[in-house]
Amino acid sequence: MSDKKYSLILASKSPRRKQILSWIEVPFTIIDTDINEVSDYEHPVDIAKDVARKKGLAAYELCQQRNDLGKTFFPLIVSSDTIVSLGDKLYGKPNDADDAKRMLLELAGKTHRVVTGVAICRHDIACGKLIEKSFHCVTDVTFTNISPDILARYIRTGESLDKAGSYGIQGQALTFISSLNGSYSNVVGFPIDLFLSELQKFLVEDWENQSDSSIWRNLIHH
Repeated sequence: MSDKKYSLILASKSPRRKQILSWIEVPFTIIDTDINEVSDYEHPVDIAKDVARKKGLAAYELCQQRNDLGKTFFPLIVSSDTIVSLGDKLYGKPNDADDAKRMLLELAGKTHRVVTGVAICRHDIACGKLIEKSFHCVTDVTFTNISPDILARYIRTGESLDKAGSYGIQGQALTFISSLNGSYSNVVGFPIDLFLSELQKFLVEDWENQSDSSIWRNLIHH
């Protein structure tokens, strides 16, 4: 049985990702890398995974600078990036309320895709190298034909301004979302069910023949 302990780190300043990750009831530290979220890729899945990986690597470098590697607890860094797309068009965070209104009107009455790329990395003490993996989750979201009154009311909430696609499914945007096909938490910004599944596979060597309670203890930073 492995005696490794991992200190969970979330490389994101998103309050929504912080809230979702807190649901697994494992303490974690937040590192805001504040990188330039750009990618040379063109497909939404590739972009989301690429940006998520860059966030994670930036956090890993900060851990190296702080000399956090190779101690009793080993950093296990989680990072993600969410993109909204309609056909070939990508929708990031709006510049202002007018830009948010434009995006929502373009998405109104249509089904768009929400793609979240997630990256996990850790320092392997045995080989002294970075071990990493990435994966993604896709959810289809359909909007109603948003009425001018509902649109105006939503824009006034200010919910649009810090979210890809100019809406947050966990808020008043539910007034114009007619259906969803896929993971709800993915649309919020972090597919927690998929993350737990992929994390277990990522650490399978350390968790082999251990009980669920031991799995959770291996992630707790005492």
